[in-house]
Amino acid sequence: MEYRLLDCGEQEKLEQWGPYVTIRPEPHARWPRSKPVEWWMEQAHWYFEPGSGQGIPGREDSGTWKRLKEAPSLWTIDYKGLFKMQVGPTAFKHVGLFPEQASNWDFVYNKAEAIPVKAPGVVPWVLNLFAYTGAASLAAKAAGAEVVHLDALRQMVTRAKENMELSGLSGIRWVVEDALTFVKREVRRGNTYHGIILDPPAFGRGPKGERWKLQEDLPVLLEGCSRILEKKYGFLVLNVYTQGFVAEEAGRWIRKFFPGKGNVTFGTLYIKDVFEKKMPAGVFARLEL
Repeated sequence: MEYRLLDCGEQEKLEQWGPYVTIRPEPHARWPRSKPVEWWMEQAHWYFEPGSGQGIPGREDSGTWKRLKEAPSLWTIDYKGLFKMQVGPTAFKHVGLFPEQASNWDFVYNKAEAIPVKAPGVVPWVLNLFAYTGAASLAAKAAGAEVVHLDALRQMVTRAKENMELSGLSGIRWVVEDALTFVKREVRRGNTYHGIILDPPAFGRGPKGERWKLQEDLPVLLEGCSRILEKKYGFLVLNVYTQGFVAEEAGRWIRKFFPGKGNVTFGTLYIKDVFEKKMPAGVFARLEL
């Protein structure tokens, strides 16, 4: 991937996305920088200045992007020749891609590609919930799966569709809806999926104002997912970035709602900077049936 973590420390990270460099907040990076802040500012094209919402649930990512040198507001990077993603400053501190998710994209691609199909025209189906700008959706689609991509924000779905077109792919089904509402309806319809991907936030709102709170609603969502995941060759990926949520907890949730089924692995995602410092970037749990 055309990405490098150049340095991290003092609750910030210096990242290179293709030819352009950004500085963003990173609460996990509590150690000293390897390079002085003056050097960081010399490298960066974009700098995110946090706002007054830091520490307020739902507003932790508020702030303002400042352009430090000539650079576009949007550019494209490639992932292993499988798909392409637009990156650039968004309304929050994000840039449209979470590079720490690369191992999950590889997992989704490999699992979707390996599902055996017994009849002509029969392909695996993958559901991507809280799908953001679509990297995991594109990984599944590149592997030959039919994909349902769901996010509560229409502008994120629009960006994901643009990423699909940039990648030369087609046929993803786009859904703007509350994840829990959609899964409950799929249970009633009897629809099933070979793969389910979840990347829920700590707090959120659906398009109709539906409230999402991780600790309260994740168990309900996982119970629904257990009803629509194919029992043979099925897989599930749960990723959580919320501070205080540990890998063992993610693994326990999977085991609770998929008891005695398949192989469960869990752990912490890390990104290494060029100085070999390991920055934690959320936790994951994966189920393979």
